[in-house]
Amino acid sequence: MRRREFVAWIGGGVVAWPSALRAQNSAVRTIGYLSSKDEASEANITAGIRKGLAERGLIEGQSVSITYRWSAGDYRRLPELAADLVTRNVDVIAASGLPAALAAKAASSTVPIVFRLAIDPVAFGLAQSFDRPGGNLTGVTMLFDPLTPKKLQILHELVPDLSIGLLVNPSNPNAISHKEHAEAAAQALNLQLTVLTAKNPDEVESAFAMGRQKEIGALLVGDDPMFDVENHRLVAAASRVGIPTMYYVRDFVVSGGLLSYGPSFDEMAKQVGIYLGRILQGAKPADLPIQQPTNFELVINVKTAKALGLTVPAALLARADQVIE
Repeated sequence: MRRREFVAWIGGGVVAWPSALRAQNSAVRTIGYLSSKDEASEANITAGIRKGLAERGLIEGQSVSITYRWSAGDYRRLPELAADLVTRNVDVIAASGLPAALAAKAASSTVPIVFRLAIDPVAFGLAQSFDRPGGNLTGVTMLFDPLTPKKLQILHELVPDLSIGLLVNPSNPNAISHKEHAEAAAQALNLQLTVLTAKNPDEVESAFAMGRQKEIGALLVGDDPMFDVENHRLVAAASRVGIPTMYYVRDFVVSGGLLSYGPSFDEMAKQVGIYLGRILQGAKPADLPIQQPTNFELVINVKTAKALGLTVPAALLARADQVIE
């Protein structure tokens, strides 16, 4: 070791690290990860983000560190968690879910934020436009509401009943938009729509029981981070009351749910990782267009259909991207 790279003990004190090691440590950037969900329900998402980071040459634990903050579906905790990340001077924040994105935006107007949403970010004041977001936010979003007519069509094809339910979380700002789009789609299909609500895990069971009491023939679940966290609870409740239920992502169907139609959240997460990497390497959020998925998958669980006494039409099976036997 050359003399200039080493400083001996001074006044009973400190050893200074070699300049090369100091440079290596200073090169490690920090991402704050703010989630509306919990760690278990986001395992595939965080794995996808790491893949995206790796495409930009950034590896967690080497060139980048990630500080995780989970609200576990309790949105009241998000403002405090977001403020904590800002206080820690993270270089960029990844916000998973609309409640997390809104909390991150309220916490800082300067820290870059990359969101992963399922709603129109412009409508909620998170961006000026899709092409030129402006400000300190950009990301990836899936506009679920425009898919509602097709979802109801698929559900009605499987369950030819005139009474359909919609389950939303009234604590999520997206609930109003989901309700409005579902009402319009139901009216176009001459279906009667009943809106059910669950704002916390304890209300999930009662929401399904209310659906059975109102004699709905099938149920459409609106996307919500709390529902993702309570994936198994929703699937179990649907099974207990015997209501054919359609979800917004395949994870529910893998867990025993009947069917889903929506994007691959894993691919969306990978794009978040790519954007995080680009920002850490000098890009500005305002210059990165908001991305949207273009591929959607229909997943059907035939075993669950049989348990509900349903026969899945051959035409619907032929259109499915995945059939779980």
